[in-house]
Amino acid sequence: MPDFSFLLLHVEDDAASATFYNDLLGIPIIEQKAGFSMLPLREGVMLGLWAKETVEPKSSGQTGASEIAFAVADAAVVEATHDDWKRRGLTIVQAPTRMSFGATFVALDPDGHRLRVFAPAA
Repeated sequence: MPDFSFLLLHVEDDAASATFYNDLLGIPIIEQKAGFSMLPLREGVMLGLWAKETVEPKSSGQTGASEIAFAVADAAVVEATHDDWKRRGLTIVQAPTRMSFGATFVALDPDGHRLRVFAPAA
């Protein structure tokens, strides 16, 4: 089986999106070239930000139809992360709430990609 190594998002401005994720997650931008930026999410897994206008074959996707999920320790960290991201000006599309899988909230990145933070139910 091939190794999972990239999460690619098609974005309007890869450099601006890279700066957004660098600031939000505190992860370095390890590569930037015309139309593409890359940041490490975890060992062996990269976040690739690809300018929509340069994607080949052309992207037919629509933002907001999928999510990037970030697990945190507990509901208090969900709340604290929500407060931090709201202060930073992120659009919050789901306020902190409890769902069947645990405490969660959802924010949007500048391109409208969903960012879910959750603490798994015990």
